[in-house]
Amino acid sequence: MLEIKGLTKRYKNSDFYSVKNVSFTVNDGEIFGFLGKNGAGKSTTIKCLTGIIPFEEGSITVCGYDVQKEPIKAKLNIGYVPDNHAVYENLTGREYVNYMGNIYRVPKKVIDERIEIFCNLFNLSHAIDKQIRSYSHGMKQKICIIAALVHNPKFWVLDEPLMGLDPQSTFEIKEYMKTHKKLGNSVFFSSHNIDMVEKLCDRVAIMNHGQLMEIIDVKKFMAESDVPLETYFLNMTREEKAKVIKYDGKKKKKIKKKTKISK
Repeated sequence: MLEIKGLTKRYKNSDFYSVKNVSFTVNDGEIFGFLGKNGAGKSTTIKCLTGIIPFEEGSITVCGYDVQKEPIKAKLNIGYVPDNHAVYENLTGREYVNYMGNIYRVPKKVIDERIEIFCNLFNLSHAIDKQIRSYSHGMKQKICIIAALVHNPKFWVLDEPLMGLDPQSTFEIKEYMKTHKKLGNSVFFSSHNIDMVEKLCDRVAIMNHGQLMEIIDVKKFMAESDVPLETYFLNMTREEKAKVIKYDGKKKKKIKKKTKISK
């Protein structure tokens, strides 16, 4: 479903790498958690794999498509929910989902059917024809999720999806993550909620200062570990466990081709 090899990203004018030499895979039919403290490189990795920002080194493939070489085909398989629920607030919820469905080439009839299904599922039927500017935080998050699912993506990516949500909204979204997995798809999400990760995820990756520290099989860990996942996570993300990697300023030299001078 997802394969990342040697991903390296440094933002312009930064002296340090945001992500350095990160490699991992997400399997079909898997819920994969992405853990780390603020600034660990989680959102940068997500923005790279969704094609939002470029990266200097490495490769990322989604459903067999390279996000740099075949970006359109890769993105057609991704449903992305950002951490800031950025939407066109002057549109109604229905207009926004229709707009996103058109981008993903979904037939109008199918869009209408999925809007009805998801509105019932996420308890949003009463607001779907109102302007998004009138929505609460939780309602905006739900409309972002519906828009991300309207094309039935194989790979669903969520960046801090449950932040600030009420218990009912949290429950609805978690339940659909399980449903999405049962349909043979994959869910990839970042979170600070260790309890939720324990209950939902098949595997989790722990990031620290832009580096991948470990990938954990949750069931195996819970059966064999002497400490809770939260304690283990806090230990793996201590400052001394990983140092920020500084950019050395060296650039690969371009070899100039010599041109032959005709006599």
